[in-house]
Amino acid sequence: MAQLRIEDAVNKICPWSGKPVSPDSLTLYRGKVVGFCNPGCRDKFNAAQSAFDAAIEETKVEG
Repeated sequence: MAQLRIEDAVNKICPWSGKPVSPDSLTLYRGKVVGFCNPGCRDKFNAAQSAFDAAIEETKVEG
């Protein structure tokens, strides 16, 4: 996977804390780089995203 760059982030402010994003706290979401203020906020986002993706997939199978 290519190195994520802070200059490619779609945001400058962490959506969880309101603090500036940090280069060590980036992730990909829907093909875009999203930044967070620290790895903890990034990991919290990734966990929430995974939970929603799983729930969506479950409804597709059931529906």
